[in-house]
Amino acid sequence: MTGSEAQSLAHENCIQPLPPAMSYTALFLRFLRFGVMAFGGPVAQIAMIRRELVDEERWISSARFNRLLAVLQVLPGPEAHELCVHLGVRAKGRIGGVLAGLGFMLPGFVLMLALAWLYTRLRIEQTVLGAVFLGVQAAVLAVVIRAVHRIGEHILHDLWLWAVAGLSAAASLAGVTFWIVLPAAGAAYALASAGRYGLAAAIIMVAGAAGAALAMGSDVPAAAAAIAKTAPPTSMELFWTGLKGGLLTFGGAYTAIPFVRNDSAGRGWMTDAQFLDGLALSGILPAPLVIFATFVGWVCGGPAGALAITAGMFLPAFAFSIVLYERLEELAEHKRLQSFLGGVAAGVVGIIAVTVLDLARTLIARTPGIGVSLVIFAVALAIMYRWKSKLSTPAVLALGALVGGAAFR
Repeated sequence: MTGSEAQSLAHENCIQPLPPAMSYTALFLRFLRFGVMAFGGPVAQIAMIRRELVDEERWISSARFNRLLAVLQVLPGPEAHELCVHLGVRAKGRIGGVLAGLGFMLPGFVLMLALAWLYTRLRIEQTVLGAVFLGVQAAVLAVVIRAVHRIGEHILHDLWLWAVAGLSAAASLAGVTFWIVLPAAGAAYALASAGRYGLAAAIIMVAGAAGAALAMGSDVPAAAAAIAKTAPPTSMELFWTGLKGGLLTFGGAYTAIPFVRNDSAGRGWMTDAQFLDGLALSGILPAPLVIFATFVGWVCGGPAGALAITAGMFLPAFAFSIVLYERLEELAEHKRLQSFLGGVAAGVVGIIAVTVLDLARTLIARTPGIGVSLVIFAVALAIMYRWKSKLSTPAVLALGALVGGAAFR
């Protein structure tokens, strides 16, 4: 940042509009109302917050809001929720940030708890309800693919990032853990974008060798693996699952899918079909889309599991906005950090693409009519691309439910 830019920013900070004086209760209720109306995904949620708190009530200037949003889009976590936390801190300090974040997420969380409770008590298999969910699962795949494409458009803006995404997908297909893939992706892109191609290639080769070594050394007896898969998860394991998802949610909530699925369906705590059902339910609720983690936690570990995984998923969103409140805008000027996080985000895009393939294989294996599922998928995908509305996701899910219920019962 140049001296003149710094002076301009300092002058802007001196004349910044401020939120109106209000009690903690009033602040909580203000953001609870946002949570009740938070349909349509992050774009609609951010537009709602901008319209009311920036354009109408002037809690923050439009220029500063835009800079803040740019930073939050780089950091992991649901941007709309992080915006609420940040604006809550701006209004009433860090306690206000906690209350604003809780208010925004509470309606969707309570509704998902109720739906998860109902889901686990209804008979699904070989019923009309099961047929409905089969149709919905085909539509969910279309929604996820459109989301991955949209995320990729924002993240993969040069050839190096495309290369990182492709290599990350290949490594994921080969079974390399994301704990190796993502740091290597971030480091390799940061080095390549700085012109240090040899070091970037060395990072990739070391990561590949480490992944291969871990794969060869991870053989366990079949009996021990079966026990590990059937053992119910502890609340701490589910909290850790949510925390990984929350820390790696780059570019949109859908990027948390591979990490949560790996720990839940991948360990046998739930099925891929149940996981897809959770994604479908999250798409119709007024909440950040990562609320699907609450469903996963309930199915895997009951009420305690739902609370634990949700706490882990949302903790980074609270922490970044509360702990780094004064320094968030400075991160926009940290070029090396931006490059590293850009590489990590590209790696996540590659991993989630592989996860979509895995989920598609699962759906194909269990559907009684692949032709009908393909029709649902194709029509839903066409709608998602052609109809750019906050109603498009609920509409294609409803379409899948209607066709599935009629064709698969």
